[in-house]
Amino acid sequence: MDGLFFLDKNNKIMISTTFYSAIQTTEKVLTGIGEEPNFEISPDILFKILLAIGAGLLIGMEREYKGKDAGLKTNMLVSVGACAFVILSLQYQGGKFIDLTRVLSQVVTGIGFLGAGVIIKKGGTVQGLTTAATVWCSAAAGCIAALYMVGDLIIFTGAVVLVNIIFGLIGKKIV
Repeated sequence: MDGLFFLDKNNKIMISTTFYSAIQTTEKVLTGIGEEPNFEISPDILFKILLAIGAGLLIGMEREYKGKDAGLKTNMLVSVGACAFVILSLQYQGGKFIDLTRVLSQVVTGIGFLGAGVIIKKGGTVQGLTTAATVWCSAAAGCIAALYMVGDLIIFTGAVVLVNIIFGLIGKKIV
């Protein structure tokens, strides 16, 4: 077992524990995160999470009022979840091979799957498209909150709520 890899008794290729330990040590040195428990409460992170919860709350209130499947809790959780993933990725910012846009794109993809579960085809109509789009917007609001873009978050959240309210009313009058 002098090399990096060896065969076990079942002729399976195994990695040397010394080599594996060296990889783990290198990761800890490069990141410096997760070495020891950190019980500190960061005011910045707390504020970002509260911003995300507030945005999700405002967006979800309109959906809840209309009795939609994805209402208050769903939009709040989607917003704060997206915020948490972006906050975690920001902890690694500046490291080798670290790219924040990867996490942002994965949030978009993941919420796409969640939104697809909200869309239902009944007979000749499709229902839930607006709710799915709103859940997607809640994730975007969480990402904006995580990046501390407070002014942009206020404008974005207001725009989502206004679009849902105004065009919801217009849609009822047309149909």
